[in-house]
Amino acid sequence: MEIDIATIGGYEEVGRQMTAVRAGDDIVIFDMGLNLSKVLIHDNVETERMHSLDLIDMGAIPDDRVMSDLEGDVQAIVPTHGHLDHIGAISKLAHRYDAPIVASPFTIELVKQQIEGEQKFGVNNDLQKMEAGEMLEIGDSGNVQLEFVNVTHSIIDAINPVVHTPEGAVVYGLDKRMDHTPVIGDPIDMDRFREIGREGNGVLAYIEDCTNAGRKGRTPSESTARGHLKDVMGSIEDYDGGIVATTFSSHIARVSSLVEFAKDMGRQPVLLGRSMEKYSGTAERLGFVDFPDDVGMYGHRKSVDRTFKRIMNEGKENFLPIVTGHQGEPRAMLTRMGRGETPYQLDEGDKVLFSARVIPEPTNEGQRYQSEKLLGMQGARIYDDIHVSGHLREEGHYQMLDALEPENVIPAHQDMKGFAPYVDLAAKKGYTLGRDLHVTRNGNIINLVE
Repeated sequence: MEIDIATIGGYEEVGRQMTAVRAGDDIVIFDMGLNLSKVLIHDNVETERMHSLDLIDMGAIPDDRVMSDLEGDVQAIVPTHGHLDHIGAISKLAHRYDAPIVASPFTIELVKQQIEGEQKFGVNNDLQKMEAGEMLEIGDSGNVQLEFVNVTHSIIDAINPVVHTPEGAVVYGLDKRMDHTPVIGDPIDMDRFREIGREGNGVLAYIEDCTNAGRKGRTPSESTARGHLKDVMGSIEDYDGGIVATTFSSHIARVSSLVEFAKDMGRQPVLLGRSMEKYSGTAERLGFVDFPDDVGMYGHRKSVDRTFKRIMNEGKENFLPIVTGHQGEPRAMLTRMGRGETPYQLDEGDKVLFSARVIPEPTNEGQRYQSEKLLGMQGARIYDDIHVSGHLREEGHYQMLDALEPENVIPAHQDMKGFAPYVDLAAKKGYTLGRDLHVTRNGNIINLVE
């Protein structure tokens, strides 16, 4: 059976992920993501109103024209998890393909919301839920199956999809960390990865996220971040002024820890910002998390400002606002607070907890720097880097290669500079650049089996 890999997006940057696997006449697409930094550098861009061609020209979503070079029919579109760099282009591109969108339950719900917000295209693809551990037959040949393997990442319900073919398995390894003690959900299923590596013809190809490949050691568990957060919040428990926290809205495990520790401090947690309300509300509705009844979630600007007024009237010392804006996004809640555009007044000595790292990209770094300076000018004290990454470090990559023993390795989720540490790492495992280690770019096709 002929096997091709089309590397469509995410092979020259972090963002706008999209990869297609052709097995005979059947094609599976993994991810359709957005490169948010390409949007943020423009003022007042509303992607939901824009045409896909304009977003492609901006470098914001994948240029999927290479799909016309693949001979076969798309049988499924498979987003691995709910981050925008993996689902943000579905509302712009999925309607081009007569195929269902197949994803885990939380991811499907986020995709559904993304589609409902689209104002340019009608997206009528079927939405199909599939749990980790399940298998789905692809196409009519009976020789190709799609499997979801449970992984742990900085968002709940993440999976790594596997396409099983007569030539071996193709494992799509974006995005994960090796967490054996997650705060929410099951540990990464390393047993299943090891089984896949030794079943049938083994693993034909492994496509891997290279984000932290240059960092030594292993990525700590989310339980480590939880312990760090508990220590920081315990150290300021007696402070009688304002404490504000920010983290990734999609990081439900971190948000749930913030809510719990706020209650332990005697403060009422309040989730503020559109994306905070969206992700946490969805997670609670689907039963992934159970917040206390008095946890408020407010996304609309007017309701947020009313909540800020109530906090000021009843005393900042009684509340913990958990807000959007950890990257310094111009329209996010924390950035508005730093500019003095909300009823919440920061005073000298008030604490701002960043339970997130700045994403290492110039737009984010500049915005975050500006946000911290604005907060500091109002007297806020910054508590930074209360976080662990959602991506594998060096030792995690070695463990995955040992588990899967892939015949071919394809680095992804980085630019050429970001691929270099993974190329060195894979070389130490016996892979050779240009033979079985394939460094590629957006818009290419790798022919694995002719």
